Amino acid sequence: MGKEKAGFLTPKAIANRIKAKGLQKLRWYCQMCQKQCRDENGFKCHMMSESHQRQLLLFAENPDKYIDDFSKEFMNDYLELLKRRFGTKRVNCNVVYQEYIAFREHVHMNSTQWETLTEFVKWLGREGKCVVDYTEKGWFVQYIDRDPETIKKQEQAKAKEKMDMDDEERTASFIQKQIERAAEQGTSAKETEYTELKRENEEEKVLLSFSGLKSKKKEESTVKSADNPLTVKKTEETEKPKKRESRWEKEEPKKEVKKDPLKPPKPGEKRKSALDEIMEFEEKKKEKTNRKDYWLTEGVVVKIVTKKLGEKFYKKKAVVKEVQDLYRAVIKTIDSGDKIRVDQNHLETVIPATGKLVKIVNGAYRGHDAVLEAINEKKFCCTVSIASGPLKGCVVENVQYEDISKLYQPT
Repeated sequence: MGKEKAGFLTPKAIANRIKAKGLQKLRWYCQMCQKQCRDENGFKCHMMSESHQRQLLLFAENPDKYIDDFSKEFMNDYLELLKRRFGTKRVNCNVVYQEYIAFREHVHMNSTQWETLTEFVKWLGREGKCVVDYTEKGWFVQYIDRDPETIKKQEQAKAKEKMDMDDEERTASFIQKQIERAAEQGTSAKETEYTELKRENEEEKVLLSFSGLKSKKKEESTVKSADNPLTVKKTEETEKPKKRESRWEKEEPKKEVKKDPLKPPKPGEKRKSALDEIMEFEEKKKEKTNRKDYWLTEGVVVKIVTKKLGEKFYKKKAVVKEVQDLYRAVIKTIDSGDKIRVDQNHLETVIPATGKLVKIVNGAYRGHDAVLEAINEKKFCCTVSIASGPLKGCVVENVQYEDISKLYQPT
């Protein structure tokens, strides 16, 4: 008689089911067949099976398609776990990978285009899907949220912050105007003049009259002063006492003192012509219109000022290849040629030597190419001349460092 098969509830059958349910060794897993073998002998038998041979024939017809599909599925699952579990926090890449492989039916890395986890993390950084950096404890990743709702919330928060800043600036300008108006009124007010006390006869008494006293006291003092020639009065009769306004009466609006254009200028000060005043007004108008809180422009050279991307990219210069969402850009490092997607807060402009071409990235002449004429290191500004367009040859002074950047010229 043949050997009977073990029952479903026997200890051996239960042990086999427990072994099959748990995680097994990766080298005995077939991704094409999605078959997990328990030992080397089982994997060898599976390799010789007819079903496995059919899957290999399908793979041989188009191997790139299968590898790309497995790689895409692995990447999507890894990023989904990173986003759902850790959000935008910075975390060790191996911690995420250990949680990912805990799922039994996950896509194994040996079936993707990446041989190691390090290569996969570096690829995520180059493609701009995550912010990666290397430390003594290994590679760390930080998910970049590209959700339209999240981006919309960030833009609303920035708009609100900008409105608050506008209110603060408006309040500051109003206070400044009040200070200037008070200073003008203080200089125009007449000062009280005092006379010396002179006594012709020392025997007679001296009576003093004060303008601040009430009308009755003033009348009494004037009567006494009429009898007494030695009474001392204030010589300033033209100054009338101000009428006290009640708190219910509205105060008349004070007129601002405007400068008289026909008034001759102060000594040492050049008088501006009408054309100069019009040009100054137009320049201020262009400055207000073109001044933005974003400055990234394609084709300029920038410097990476953050260590979050790793020591490899810190203080390295790169070229802006593509601007995304106004505040982010895809840059390419000049030394190594690596492409990274970064935020403008992690970059700064580059000031070249005098005589080189620059791009005006913010301010009144935003978008114009110019030539760097001079650099003022004390005031952190420079002088440029427009190099193209209808304003060619126009010299612009006191341009801040952050408003211009070196224009990339391939050698």
